[in-house]
Amino acid sequence: MNSPPRPTSHQNLPDWLYEGARVFDPGQNREAVVQFIGPYEDPYSRRVMPCAVFLRPEGGGAGVDRRPRRPPPGR
Repeated sequence: MNSPPRPTSHQNLPDWLYEGARVFDPGQNREAVVQFIGPYEDPYSRRVMPCAVFLRPEGGGAGVDRRPRRPPPGR
């Protein structure tokens, strides 16, 4: 019988991963800074991530489109 997955906590993260740490973001192929580590609820799916890690581009994210993203009409 499988047990349900346990939520991830800060204790399960490596010591080098903390808010303000510089990390490599393979999805963007560039360095980034850890901006936030903590619980997050996706407003669209209502899926809760107990230990989400958010990155921002190196240099503060200048030039990033900050408008909320919405699905295209008709979907």
